[in-house]
Amino acid sequence: MMTHMRARVVLENYYKVKFISRTASLNNLSSTQDGADDEVEVKRPPFNGMEEKRYRAIMDEIQALMDEVQRQRDEFRNELRVLATCLDNNRQHQASDSTNEDELVDALGEGEEQMSAAQETSAEVKEKKPEDEAQAEKQQEDEKELKEEESKEDDGKDEGGSRTPSTSATPEPRGQENGDDAPGTPKQLTLREQFRNFSKFGDIKSDGKLLTLSQSDKWFKQAKVIDGKSLTTTDTAITFNKLKSKKITFVEFEKYLDEISKSKKMDVKDLKTKLRDCGAPGTSGTTSVVKSSAIDRLTDTKKFTGSHKLRFDSTGRGRGIAGRRDVNDGSGYVTGYKNKNTYDKTH
Repeated sequence: MMTHMRARVVLENYYKVKFISRTASLNNLSSTQDGADDEVEVKRPPFNGMEEKRYRAIMDEIQALMDEVQRQRDEFRNELRVLATCLDNNRQHQASDSTNEDELVDALGEGEEQMSAAQETSAEVKEKKPEDEAQAEKQQEDEKELKEEESKEDDGKDEGGSRTPSTSATPEPRGQENGDDAPGTPKQLTLREQFRNFSKFGDIKSDGKLLTLSQSDKWFKQAKVIDGKSLTTTDTAITFNKLKSKKITFVEFEKYLDEISKSKKMDVKDLKTKLRDCGAPGTSGTTSVVKSSAIDRLTDTKKFTGSHKLRFDSTGRGRGIAGRRDVNDGSGYVTGYKNKNTYDKTH
């Protein structure tokens, strides 16, 4: 406010000086030679010492005022720039805060979903615990029954082997002792024994307690349950996968049979009868070895030549790694020496 008032005073003094000089110049007008349009030439009036000092002082004040206005203008521009940068920073912070809030909300949502999933799984585990315990108890009971049956069978075999005939009459076959109709017929296997036999088929490490899908299909095919029309391997695979296990126990196998009989409208008793009476697992229908003179000639090791001959001994058996690599002899004898290890025998 003080700057504006000072500028106003300086301008008033400036115009006063200008008015005085203008008045003095009008008194010194000259006319032109032609007398047409008079041209006025304004000459600077001579200043006395007092007016010259006043004029210079006014001009200095005007210059100072202009410098002050320029300085204030520069300061104002700097303040505007600082304010603009502050606004940009605030906008960036707000944008980053909003993104952080969105990420936080997403993280919280994911955490809630994980918590709900964990609660659901824990509830499912709690629900499955009684079923698993009951299934484990049934499996233990089945194992106990199986062990008792095996022990009874072993006791019967021991008694039969130690028993001596009291008379010269021939002993009755086991089939007649058990009350079978035909004499000398083998003992009929139970479904559990068939389960144990087929679970060991093709797997030398199996203990007879778990059955795979391929073993089950082998059993069904031998019992002629899988005929390709009423029941196929695709149907058995779909039903087997419902048990959510690659190997099943005997209790689960019974559930597997019940599920197949329900889905295919079969009698479960007839199904179990076919599986029980199909006999021990066999290899009928497998590819047999082809014998011909051409195969005998190609597999005769005596006719091999070159490096192939070195891979077999005189009997036709393979020499293993000794027939494929040059093994260094560290005995000390030179190559081709025929009287190896004979010195001790002759001396």
